[in-house]
Amino acid sequence: MKSRRLVLQGLSAAALLPLRAQSQSFPARPIRFVMPYAPGGSSEILARPIAQELTRNLGQSVFIDFKPGGGTTIGADYVAKSAPDGHTLVMMLSAHAINATLMPKLPYDTVKDFSPVTIAATLPLVVVVPAQSPIRTFQELISTARAQPGKLTFASAGPGNTSHLSVEFLKSKLGLDMIHVPYKGSGPAIIGLLGGEVNFMFDSLSSSLPQIKAGKFRALAMASARRSRILPEVPTVIESGVPEFDVSVWYSILAAANTPPQIIQRLHSELIRVLRNNEVKEKIESYGYDIVANSPSEADGFIRSEIVRWAKVVRDSGATIN
Repeated sequence: MKSRRLVLQGLSAAALLPLRAQSQSFPARPIRFVMPYAPGGSSEILARPIAQELTRNLGQSVFIDFKPGGGTTIGADYVAKSAPDGHTLVMMLSAHAINATLMPKLPYDTVKDFSPVTIAATLPLVVVVPAQSPIRTFQELISTARAQPGKLTFASAGPGNTSHLSVEFLKSKLGLDMIHVPYKGSGPAIIGLLGGEVNFMFDSLSSSLPQIKAGKFRALAMASARRSRILPEVPTVIESGVPEFDVSVWYSILAAANTPPQIIQRLHSELIRVLRNNEVKEKIESYGYDIVANSPSEADGFIRSEIVRWAKVVRDSGATIN
């Protein structure tokens, strides 16, 4: 009996050797960090310092690969179908959870086809209009929408993006009629708003902050429950008369499903090291991000809860993607 137990223990240890070797040799080549948005948005602003520091720490290049389109599904599907070896990662935002309900025919399973590494950070949304807009407050935006149903247009970083669903949420709560104009990312949406193609936008703070500081955008309100430490003078949507309105963007880092747990743990420990680096942390927080850096299991539980939360918003708002 004792000899049989020793044999089994030996077999178990032998089975673990390839995984340990794989983990120890990771990364064996450059890591592709997929951004499912166009350049210039909040995902790139957060990903750049992370990728640069990971490159220094891992001794392999971590390069950003933009794969915009399809409401983030093109980039997500690419990673879902990639080799589960940790060399291909994706930064998915809140739209990842939204799409689970908004897009019933996704080419991947939002939960089963990914291995969460961490929720890197969260970021509040800010309601902005061009500086030349006659709308000066959030209350004026709402009163204008009520007076001119079907006339006001709003930009988003793409169908199903938080910048889209946050306005759908607002419309359903207040019974408003406004027209959605989707773009392929926050960067193109900002250009459209600067050019007067649309009237307003719920945008991630980091993307619009340079335009606000330059006097090109007027910030009307923060969509988060609390005011931003970066723009403390800007009231929240709740303060502006819409109770229980709290929307922020979260940024998850995911690998393909079935990536060995040792590699997920290595990626997690390296990402936590990066996010807690004082220089990186200060740079990220200067754009308004709040660092989260939770565990893979916590990230998985959070994403699952967000799928449930946004499913209700999608159903209640009646939002659809044509």
